[in-house]
Amino acid sequence: MQTQIDELHGLQSGLIRVGTFSSVATHWLPNIIKAFKKKYPNIDYELLLGDYTEIENWILEGRVDCGFLRLPTHLKLETIFLEQDKLLVVLPENHPLADCNQFPVEALGEDPFMLLEKGAKAEISEILERYNITPKVQFTTWDDYAIMSMVESGLGISILPELILKRIPYRIIVRELEVPAYRKIGLAMKDTESASLAVKRFLDYLQYRNV
Repeated sequence: MQTQIDELHGLQSGLIRVGTFSSVATHWLPNIIKAFKKKYPNIDYELLLGDYTEIENWILEGRVDCGFLRLPTHLKLETIFLEQDKLLVVLPENHPLADCNQFPVEALGEDPFMLLEKGAKAEISEILERYNITPKVQFTTWDDYAIMSMVESGLGISILPELILKRIPYRIIVRELEVPAYRKIGLAMKDTESASLAVKRFLDYLQYRNV
């Protein structure tokens, strides 16, 4: 009985600290938190935005309770696979290949390239290296929206994850690569068993991310 009382009290108030990157913070977390708050309205959240390496370190150091990451991640972390997120080419509206069904991989090296880099674990660079493409990188940032703005202005092309390209306000063309490429997104934590009750309940609400 005392255990049940303690657990109930633990969900009357509390704080869940989450490490995340921009596309998850923009398109998944609002849905998850909205659904969670209907049942547990007094739980507060602290969201820390960073790149994959930073989020991984925050989890290991205990700075956050859990974090969204690109998988695979550090072997010491427990992970829950959530989705495979397609990587897509973004082009200015007047690009010569704007009407193509699938963007040729070799063409990635022909235009000025806006490179999205999120720390040491950068999936865009891995794609380019895999196909021996040396891009004409003229702009590097970890801000997805800055990349879209640059592409809209005709300064070059880029590759961005499909998740961040939902409901975008930019006039850009999005095309699939002729060779499909993905990133795997998951939630990671140090130890599910020792997590607070609020965090354990939070895991049950990950299913609401695309509602």
